[in-house]
Amino acid sequence: MSFSHPADLIRKYYQTSPAAHRLLLEHSRLVTRKALHIARSLSGVSQPDLQFIAEAAMLHDIGMIYTHAPELQCFGQLPYLAHGIKGAEILRTEGMPRHARVCERHTGIGLTAEEILQQKLPLPPRDYLPETLEEKIICYADLFFSKNQRDHGRQKSLAEVRKTLVSFGEEKGEVLDDWAKQFEPASGQRSD
Repeated sequence: MSFSHPADLIRKYYQTSPAAHRLLLEHSRLVTRKALHIARSLSGVSQPDLQFIAEAAMLHDIGMIYTHAPELQCFGQLPYLAHGIKGAEILRTEGMPRHARVCERHTGIGLTAEEILQQKLPLPPRDYLPETLEEKIICYADLFFSKNQRDHGRQKSLAEVRKTLVSFGEEKGEVLDDWAKQFEPASGQRSD
């Protein structure tokens, strides 16, 4: 890696938009904090890579600057849904293929090629599902924090997150339930 901290890499791509830079850093720090808390609390056979989680959680939304999301002070050409694959492209260019996987797989609880085709989503049709423990932890943590200014810094409840996800299909809520049981057992009861 050619940067000393993820914030340095973010700064490289967000120089022209201080407002978007600020929003991204605030959101990413919240996601990173939750992801690291989850990772540290896990007990079991496999311990997640904390350094990787800290870096990848900070960088998971780096591609949003290239999207058209005026409410986030982003005035690019891509639809917002493409921020993950654009972020992956950036991180691969930066020599960070493992981090790139987090970018492209963190939307919702992940997307399948079938969903992309059926819903005519503006993404190349392939599976973008988190597979590794670290990818799942970051994806899960991201669900709880909006970049929207009106929700500034507020963590959504598990019930709020579930309600949003099941609007895309009950199976999405079931994945969330499984992750909640694994990552936050004290609050991981089904919350619908």
